[in-house]
Amino acid sequence: MNKELSRHQIREIAIQALFPLNFNQDLTKQAAINHAIELNLVDQLDDEQASFVPPYLDVLVSGVCDNQATIDQLIENHLKPGWKINRLAKMDVTILRLAIFEMKYVDDVPNNVALNEAIELAKTFSDEKSRRFVNGLLSAVNQELQA
Repeated sequence: MNKELSRHQIREIAIQALFPLNFNQDLTKQAAINHAIELNLVDQLDDEQASFVPPYLDVLVSGVCDNQATIDQLIENHLKPGWKINRLAKMDVTILRLAIFEMKYVDDVPNNVALNEAIELAKTFSDEKSRRFVNGLLSAVNQELQA
């Protein structure tokens, strides 16, 4: 690769890898990661680099997948009565899962950084209403995790 990827760029690629896993049960984590890398970095990769997966990208995608049940329960705990996770926009759920994984399981990412990154991801991949929803839910989760 011509340059090192920032963690923000890695999070964007992670979102693009995690999102199709919501719909395609036959898709493997590795195939989703490879496809997301290809979409984002096709101009920067030569044949040898095409199989390279940034370690933090693997941590994020594997971590979200491996801890999805716990993460989803945290999300559901902070939804309004009568709401379930399956009623939420899939992109919002994907962003929430990634942020909560970082808040709960990644020690070198402060919770406020994970929250702010999620808001930026919502701006990129969703809309203003989703950005506000993501901010509110993650703020509540952050308070719970800090308690």
